[in-house]
Amino acid sequence: MADTSTLARGGATSAPGRRRGSRRPSRAGGMPAWAVPYVLLIPGMLVIAGLLLYPMVQMAIISFQDISLRVIRGVAEPKWVGFGNYQRVLDNEIFWSALRNTVVFALVTVTLTLVLGTAVGVLLHRLSKRMSAFVIIGIMSAWAVPPVAQGTIWRWLFDAEAGVVNWALNLLPDWLSSLVFGRSDWSGQPWLNDAWSVYVVLVLTVLWASFPFVAVSVLAGLKGIPAELYEAARVDGATPWRTFRTITFPLLKPVFAVLTILSIIWDFKVLSQLYVLLNGPTNREAFNLSLYSYAEAFKAPPKMGTGAAIAIVLTIILLVVTAFYTRQMVKQEDLA
Repeated sequence: MADTSTLARGGATSAPGRRRGSRRPSRAGGMPAWAVPYVLLIPGMLVIAGLLLYPMVQMAIISFQDISLRVIRGVAEPKWVGFGNYQRVLDNEIFWSALRNTVVFALVTVTLTLVLGTAVGVLLHRLSKRMSAFVIIGIMSAWAVPPVAQGTIWRWLFDAEAGVVNWALNLLPDWLSSLVFGRSDWSGQPWLNDAWSVYVVLVLTVLWASFPFVAVSVLAGLKGIPAELYEAARVDGATPWRTFRTITFPLLKPVFAVLTILSIIWDFKVLSQLYVLLNGPTNREAFNLSLYSYAEAFKAPPKMGTGAAIAIVLTIILLVVTAFYTRQMVKQEDLA
């Protein structure tokens, strides 16, 4: 009995020691448990590499080459020019004009999209469930319209001869139209000929199609905020603006951060709507970087190396802006 109890005690005391010193169990096939998540990520990473990384690498290679029409036809080999395409792009005044148009357009559109989307999201939160669902279906219909169709709709609205906008402005009293706009006759107003007015229309086009996503995202975030916080603010006599500034905005900061980054990326890369509004790459003063890259790569004579260089520059700008904004966001979270 003594020996048996001693063995039992020894086994009892040694079991924890074995558990502490033992390694994590392996999965089927002898695979360590820590490696399983990485193995499961391999299919997704292969898809991302095939759809994103490989085209990006190819575009970077093309940006260092001179690819003419003979190369495209397969009768000649691409010529390696190093940074010649980048030098050619940076020395061109059209690039700096397109860069200015891209940055200003993105700043204005991102700001208006976030402000309008947030306001609509707060409004949806205060509506009844049935009315909120009705409004969501209506605004999301605009968000679901393809970019080319968006440009077509707004090009028709601002058409010089048959546009609804010119027709509606002509319905205003002459004194009011002259007081506000400085003119009374809007017949034949060419909204899409001037670079400034084209970008006004482009801002409206992108804003119309973008704010519904922001509104629905803000509404989803508002659903997660406890109602007791708003009741306490109401009891304390806080104004709606102070309630938004002290409760809604701080709690929705992660949502706003993601929406801001996505909006910056989307608005920097706008191409289809501007292409349709301009009826092709015709007005060089109205180019943004995306349309400038397209025009260089595919408009006769095609210069694919230059177009790829512009696209790489745009990608680098987006990476820098996104990284800076993400870093600032992380710093604010750490301070909080």
